[in-house]
Amino acid sequence: MGPLAGIRILEVGVMLAGPYATMMLADLGAEVIKVEPPGGEISRQVGASYFASLNRNKRSVCLDLASDDGRRRLGELVTESHALLVNMKPSVIRKLGLTYEALSEFNPKIVCVALTGYGLDGGDDPAFDYVVQAATGVAAMTGDPDGPPTLPGYSSADNSTGLTAALGLLAQIVSGRGGQVDVSLRDVMLSQLNYRASAYLNDGVVPRRHPHGAHSYYVPAQLFPTKDGYLALFITHDGFWRSFAQEAGLGGFGLMAERSARRDEVLALVTVVLATDTAVGWQERLAPLGIPAAAVRSLPEALEATPDAVVTAGDFRLVGGSVKVAGYEPEYRAAPELDEYSAQSQSS
Repeated sequence: MGPLAGIRILEVGVMLAGPYATMMLADLGAEVIKVEPPGGEISRQVGASYFASLNRNKRSVCLDLASDDGRRRLGELVTESHALLVNMKPSVIRKLGLTYEALSEFNPKIVCVALTGYGLDGGDDPAFDYVVQAATGVAAMTGDPDGPPTLPGYSSADNSTGLTAALGLLAQIVSGRGGQVDVSLRDVMLSQLNYRASAYLNDGVVPRRHPHGAHSYYVPAQLFPTKDGYLALFITHDGFWRSFAQEAGLGGFGLMAERSARRDEVLALVTVVLATDTAVGWQERLAPLGIPAAAVRSLPEALEATPDAVVTAGDFRLVGGSVKVAGYEPEYRAAPELDEYSAQSQSS
């Protein structure tokens, strides 16, 4: 029995953020019923592996929520559910009656989570992942100083908002009260800028980019070129520096404040010494010393190095759930066929 066994969650999800949130809950034992429009949710058209990566362990029911019959059937599901999560434009959420105000008549304890771009009252402006990263300052502070703004190679805003929505959903269920939960991509990304935003709001420090993704406070903490490949080195305190300096044959700069004030000198010395060995070589030398360092890997290399993270769900190999609960091993089931829940209900 998973920790969320007995919890039923309805999902009216599109593409990534909403489906990712509910998939994590399904991995932990919740019963997740994916409510899809006639013809199926749009991500089914992206590709089978894409859909499987966000919708394993769920069931599917096909409802036309714009019709009287579809709304009636949704109401029946709501009476027997703990929560509903939806990610659509605010106007569509309200039009389809997917708010607590509209659904509480069926179940006063239902938790309704709206996952939107700018909040339920924030309007319908497009809010795709990359757009939100641009709008919240994330792209502007990413990349080399002399290069263009840069986006990461995956959907960081969507995934982060999915995580936050799952947290908000569970928090309201634990409270024992029904109600509306409002989570937006914009707010989540601004929240994750925590110390960057605080530095500006309180000290007027405008974020600036450093070469090789260097940290704004810690030195040295960035990517470094080596004899072969790049090494991520993250020296956060003086103890790490002493151990690294001894292994690398460096002297001086014993205090964090000194390393920060003389950033360019420190980085020049570290760059020269790291060029004497490969990234893998440095990783192997620094690991026994407890120093945070890793050779930059490609995704295929990372997956090959962590076979325990890969699971099988139906016909697909996927990355498994990230929350490990003692005594519970998730059963990874295939993503649902369209409307399979209706067929199962009629046969039972």
